[in-house]
Amino acid sequence: MLITNVRAHHIRIPYDAGVASFKQGVSSIAALEIVMVEVSTDAGITGWGDAFAYVCPRTTCTAIEEMIAPQAQGLEVPDAAEIPAFMEQIQRNLHLFGRYGITMFAISALDIALWDLAAKAKGVPLHRLIGKARRTRIPAYASLLQIGKPELIASECETALRRGYKAIKLHETTTPAVFAARRAIGPGTPLMVDLNCPLNGEAAIAFAHSCRDAAPMFIEEPVWPPEDFATLAEVRAKGGLNIAAGENACTVHQFRQMMKADAVSHAQPSVIKVGGITEYLRVAA
Repeated sequence: MLITNVRAHHIRIPYDAGVASFKQGVSSIAALEIVMVEVSTDAGITGWGDAFAYVCPRTTCTAIEEMIAPQAQGLEVPDAAEIPAFMEQIQRNLHLFGRYGITMFAISALDIALWDLAAKAKGVPLHRLIGKARRTRIPAYASLLQIGKPELIASECETALRRGYKAIKLHETTTPAVFAARRAIGPGTPLMVDLNCPLNGEAAIAFAHSCRDAAPMFIEEPVWPPEDFATLAEVRAKGGLNIAAGENACTVHQFRQMMKADAVSHAQPSVIKVGGITEYLRVAA
C-alpha cells in the first residue's frame, strides 16, 4: 500500500470567549484553528492526523505541503511496528528546519495519520495498537480562558461546576484570581493554575508561596523560557507546590532532560506538538 497524497485542511471554528480576554498580541482570538492532515493511499484507505495550528494555520499548512508531503508521497505505508523507524528518518531529513515548533507540528500530524492508517488496515481501533486499556473513564476538567477579574473568575467557575465539571484549570497570573476560584469551587474540587511561562525563577517561587493556601493541584509552566528546566526544578523544590509542564516540549529527548532535572511532578506531552503518537509513547515509556 503506497502513500499517494498528503493534504492539509484548515478548519476554523468561531466561538464567543464571553468574559475572557483571549489575545495574540493586540489581536483578539475568536476562533479555534485546526489543521487536519489527510494521507491517501492507492488502496483507498485514508488516514487522518491533527497538527497544532493555534494562530498559525496557514503556516502549518505550508509546512505540511512543502516539507512533509514530499517526504511521504510514494512511500510504502508502514505497519504499526515500522512507524517509529519511518518517522525517525523523516525527522532526520527535516532536522535542518528545527526540532521544535512548526516543523514538529507538521511531523506530528503525519505520524498520527500513519497510526490511523495502520489501525484501519488491520480493521481495529487505533488504541488496540498501542496497548491495553488502563481505565474505562477519563475525567475532564474545565480549562478557562484568561479572565482577570476575580469576581468574573468566580462566576465562570460556578458555571463550570453546574455544567458537571469536577475540576477547574485557570489561566491566570495573580493570587487574587486563584483565591477567588478556590472560594467559588470549595475545598474539595481540584484546582490547577496555568501561567503560560511569564516569570523568572524568583517570581515563580514567590507566586507559588503566595497561593499555597489555595491548594492548587499544580502550577503549570510558571517559568520563562519554558525549556529552562534547571530553574523550573528550583521552583518545584523551593515553591512548595507541584509543577506541570511539557506543552512546549518536543520529542522524548527534551522530556528526558526535563525528567532528569526533576523539574516536574506532572509531565504534559501534547500529541500534536511532541512528534505524534510515536514520540508520545516514547515519553510515556
